[in-house]
Amino acid sequence: MKNIKLLNKIAKVGTDNFDRTMYNVGENVENADAIMVRSASMHEMEFNPELEAIARCGAGVNNIPVEKCAENGIVVFNTPGANANGVKELAVCALILASRDVVGGIKWVETLKDETGVAKLVEKGKGAYVGNELLGKKLGVIGLGAIGGMVANAANALGMNVVGYDPYLTPAAAWNLAPTIKQATGYDEIFKTCDYITLHVPATPTTKNMICKDSISLMKDGVRIINLSRADLVNATDIKEALNDKKVKVYVTDFPTEETVCAPGIVNIPHLGASTYESEDNCAVMAAKQLDEYLKTGNIKNSVNYPNVSLPRKSNARVCVMHKNIPNMLSQITAAFSQVGLNIENLANGSKGDYAYTIAEIEKMDSNAIEAISKVEGVLRVKCYQ
Repeated sequence: MKNIKLLNKIAKVGTDNFDRTMYNVGENVENADAIMVRSASMHEMEFNPELEAIARCGAGVNNIPVEKCAENGIVVFNTPGANANGVKELAVCALILASRDVVGGIKWVETLKDETGVAKLVEKGKGAYVGNELLGKKLGVIGLGAIGGMVANAANALGMNVVGYDPYLTPAAAWNLAPTIKQATGYDEIFKTCDYITLHVPATPTTKNMICKDSISLMKDGVRIINLSRADLVNATDIKEALNDKKVKVYVTDFPTEETVCAPGIVNIPHLGASTYESEDNCAVMAAKQLDEYLKTGNIKNSVNYPNVSLPRKSNARVCVMHKNIPNMLSQITAAFSQVGLNIENLANGSKGDYAYTIAEIEKMDSNAIEAISKVEGVLRVKCYQ
């Protein structure tokens, strides 16, 4: 029986994917073999030795100590694309909020509650909230993954001239883009030429403060910036200064902070990007299925700290090895089996950064071979299935 601990309220449609004759699932389970989490911070958690995997019901994993998990042979999964449609729809809303002061207009109408002749007052006062249309404006999409690609296509369908940039653009993602969407040569092209800029990249050391005084100085006067990704992507001090100087017309963010709340020119959305019932369900289902597959077979799909490695189950026994991505690891693993007379019937291996993962199928399990593999320098964890 495997223990699955829930750190947040996870949609039942997701947890229903676990066979309860094989899994104990709940918020109060102890000695967890796996954890499902949404937004709860795990950076201060002590991990029990049984813990094999963590599944984040969403794309971002900044609430999880990913490197620490990798060092301990704990696979961290996320669910890329599961909430993409929900974020895409909010991005369309954000484009409109950046173009027309809908929020300010609604707040103003509420001040007319005790007035007479509201209809006439509205007609007289609405001029203060005149905005721009999206049609024909140029939108720069930074990041063309599952979400950014959908945003680019939606904006293209609205009649915007869309240009995107993603240094890690995959062939599959490129094929999903509308043919009229242009690919920029770099970030600077987007900064210099676009009327609107929307961010769809993860928060990493290289993307932190990518929107700052220097990048803003390259932008067109009156540019409108949308950030539905992470607060760290935009330097709050610099964006407020740019708004004050009218260099930036509007900044719409889904990640309010103490620095952005009530700041003039900033529209703060309370992190609603993936807050749809459909997104929460999709993420929970995807996370649960990935955990179930890993715990049953060792196959990895959508991990952020280990490579995606899968192998159809064909043999009686399977050994999965998490190890450092260093020379001679594979030869030492295979040698451990050959030394006890075991033939490897199927093998799959992959690497991701400093870490690698190997699946080996053999006719039968041998404790001496497993012990030998475990002692190899650079091996972090060995999992056996039979």
